[in-house]
Amino acid sequence: MYGMVKTIRNSVVGQYPSCHITNRLEERRAKSRALRQERRRKPDKPDDFVTYEDSGSDEETPQQQEEILNTSYNICDFVRSRENNLLELLIYDVNMRRVDAIPTLSANRVNHPEVQGGLHSIEINTSRSYLATGARNSADIAVYRLPTLDPVCVGENGHRDLIMGMCWLDDQFLVSGSKDSRLALWRINEDYMDFPDGGKESCPTFATINPLSIRDCRTAQRIRSLCFNKEFREIAALSLNGYIHIFNAETFKQKLSRKLPNCQDNVSIAYHSDGLYAIGCRSYTILLDTRTLQTIKKITSRYSGCGIRATSFEGNLLTVGTGLGMLLFYDIRAGKYLESSVNAARTVTLKCSKGIVYPEDEMDGFNVKYVPAIYTHCYDSTGMRLFAAGGPLPATLVGNYAGVWQ
Repeated sequence: MYGMVKTIRNSVVGQYPSCHITNRLEERRAKSRALRQERRRKPDKPDDFVTYEDSGSDEETPQQQEEILNTSYNICDFVRSRENNLLELLIYDVNMRRVDAIPTLSANRVNHPEVQGGLHSIEINTSRSYLATGARNSADIAVYRLPTLDPVCVGENGHRDLIMGMCWLDDQFLVSGSKDSRLALWRINEDYMDFPDGGKESCPTFATINPLSIRDCRTAQRIRSLCFNKEFREIAALSLNGYIHIFNAETFKQKLSRKLPNCQDNVSIAYHSDGLYAIGCRSYTILLDTRTLQTIKKITSRYSGCGIRATSFEGNLLTVGTGLGMLLFYDIRAGKYLESSVNAARTVTLKCSKGIVYPEDEMDGFNVKYVPAIYTHCYDSTGMRLFAAGGPLPATLVGNYAGVWQ
């Protein structure tokens, strides 16, 4: 994690920040000298690929030394700084192994209280020209232009509580779902937006938009996840009270709601083009027929009590992220989990590392070994690399985890 994030900590009157330790300068010089000596050493077998970090110089100016001492590479400091009204969207380049922080966008809701709940959904449109996520006010949406990540707009007045799920209908129409049990329809078209003129040397400006339509989701208690059924032009919404709700994507009207069978703690839904919805809940994953919403199969987890936190389809493979920090893979054609080529009695799993949890002393009350839950995952365009991210399962804890498998 060192080198991925850093936080500049300013001291208060008469005090230095906790990271201001003078021995850090000598340690930095020693590491730099050791790194240079290692590079001069001729290996028996040269590496095919070599990466280089910024080594710096042994002789820093006083200003550079002061900046180094005031810089914290502690992930907890970084997370806390974001929580103190400094929310950021983190962009991780898996090729360069570098993280860039993009400031979140703030709207003009002067007459409405801000909702601070973090970013719970990130979606890219079909042509990969826009990225939609939450704004600084978690009840608003923010849209960025790809690949530059320049701000495009903030959508306000759509929700009263934090946004939990989004889905694109096409390149310009976006639907958001919130804990206020509402769905909002947005149009992202720069030809219809009014951008403030900030001058040539100003920061990039962005527009403010309002939703085209807002719908109360009847029978729902807190919308948790959304997906778009392209074949039937329907929006499927999942609510925490155990219902799936279907909206007509063309009229944006609710068609029906169905109670899910014995489904508790349902937090994720995914769509497959063969006519399937996959819904993750506490003990298993449910496969529903998109035409009738009848249960086709209940896929029990191989590990009891893990909870299904994320679901996605990649071809015929259903990938499941669990609350025990594991990814499982279910072949929907074969009707079974992928089996190990070494031991057929074992299923294929990917396990994440512990990650970061803060503060550590809050874990004392738990008698089980801590592992982060996997709340989201996705494949790249080739299907050869898999990204997963998450954090602590207990709501009282703060932390994070991210990883890439190839």
